Amino acid sequence: MKTRIIHAVAGFMILLSLILGLKVNENWFYLTGFVGLNLFQSAFTNWCLLEKILKKFGIED
Repeated sequence: MKTRIIHAVAGFMILLSLILGLKVNENWFYLTGFVGLNLFQSAFTNWCLLEKILKKFGIED
């Protein structure tokens, strides 16, 4: 369940930042890059900040 939440939040953040970048200000594209970079580093380090946050809220696999 935790993995699905992480994927959903990452996908939502990417789509939201793309829409905001196109409609509001192109600086929102930095958020897209940040989320993508975070996903990339978690593939190699097996560490994700959102996973730690969800664990503090009591959401486990």
